[in-house]
Amino acid sequence: MNYFHRQVQLWGEETQKSLQNKKVVIIGSGGLGSSLAYALGASGIGEIHMVDFDEVSLHNIHRQIAFKMGDEGKNKAQINATNIEARCPYVKAVAHECDFKSWAAKNIDVDLIIDATDNLPTRGDINEYAKEKNLPWVYGSVEAFHGQVAFIENSSFSDAFKIIQKTPAGIAAPIVMHIASLEANLALRYLAGLSVKKDLLYYLFFNDEGELVTQKFGLPKAD
Repeated sequence: MNYFHRQVQLWGEETQKSLQNKKVVIIGSGGLGSSLAYALGASGIGEIHMVDFDEVSLHNIHRQIAFKMGDEGKNKAQINATNIEARCPYVKAVAHECDFKSWAAKNIDVDLIIDATDNLPTRGDINEYAKEKNLPWVYGSVEAFHGQVAFIENSSFSDAFKIIQKTPAGIAAPIVMHIASLEANLALRYLAGLSVKKDLLYYLFFNDEGELVTQKFGLPKAD
């Protein structure tokens, strides 16, 4: 338990040991997924599945902290899974070089789904799968200097967001890490049995004066 000393100080050995029995899947291994892999990969979660069909490109590297120059052409999920196990030998990391629907068809049991994708249609698919499996999931998105995050259990993502294909605007690298950190905190609190406010959307942005503003909205219940 010395590896997890500071977390054990936070919630005790029993809770830390309980994390070894938890399994999560992170859908997407790029910007949000890379930061989530670092944030959760050393926390002691028993099994982390990384899902991504894509390969690293040069333009990814500035905001996707798992990757470095020379990683171009390598699968993103595989790099993240390797990094997780290198940083924490107590965690099993599994790479899935495929899209979400192909992963879902494998019927792998997990305790929580964490969204690290970059498009609304896939998030709609995650929501549908989560409802079918009676699983909660954590939603996160980023664009420019703003982002959104929510722990979704009983609400309907499809009712809250119009599912469209949209090319995102530019993204500042730090906001990606910030939103991923919030997702990771929600996930870790839930897995550790701590209180989590569910079905509430947090919207964070920097206004024109550079002030960080946080707003929150209730999400509609699923039918």
